Amino acid sequence: MKHLDDENHLCTAPPTFERTPQVPEATLKKTKVNIEPCKDVITRWQEDERPRERLLRHGPETLSTAELLALCLVSGSQGEDAVRMSRRLLEAFGGIGTLLGAPVSALTKFRGVGQAKAAQIKAIHELMARDVEADFAKGERFNDPQSVSRYLRKRIGHSPREVFACLYLNSKHELLSFEIMFNGSIDRAHVHPREVLRRGIELNAAAIILAHNHPSGVSEPSQADIFLTKELANLLRQVDIRVLDHFVVCARNTVSLAARGLI
Repeated sequence: MKHLDDENHLCTAPPTFERTPQVPEATLKKTKVNIEPCKDVITRWQEDERPRERLLRHGPETLSTAELLALCLVSGSQGEDAVRMSRRLLEAFGGIGTLLGAPVSALTKFRGVGQAKAAQIKAIHELMARDVEADFAKGERFNDPQSVSRYLRKRIGHSPREVFACLYLNSKHELLSFEIMFNGSIDRAHVHPREVLRRGIELNAAAIILAHNHPSGVSEPSQADIFLTKELANLLRQVDIRVLDHFVVCARNTVSLAARGLI
């Protein structure tokens, strides 16, 4: 008979292991994250094909509009580089002018464009407008309809809505302030002459250039435009503010009512 010592007769329980909970396959599919990098990244291009290197070596004039825009945007969106994204932007908005003039609300609806990229695009547009504005450092430039026309096209020519703007000038015809006074619908602006008058008095303006855009692309003034111009000229004359001109502005051209003898 085999004797067993009670002290040594210990029943040891088999080891236990924690089991990882089973995750349903459907859940795994939903939480799967695509970490595959974009295969078309500019940094992977041949060095002589990269926009930045080409600009530094050969000058900005050698780059396409999309490549210049890509350098300003710095990066693209998920799955595409900045150049490809810039091409999509230009195609969707119909060109660089329309793109730069688009409101932030329209830009952020575009896939890949958030608040940051929209701000970059609007900053480019504002810098261009200010560059043109700098040309008016001397008052006599405001007597040049072509220069004023170029400035107004940059400012309001690409706006998708009709806007009414005023350039308030001092006695030397130097710019005191450029202000968009009223925003309208796609086909008209609701202009209140008294507001134009009030602002002119506040700025102590001696002269004013009126402007509004036609989003339709047709810059021919309407009878309503002519009537409004005469009404404002008569009103402002009472406080010694002279209306020098009224421009009807489109993206590619403008019409001066003064040049047509309508003021």
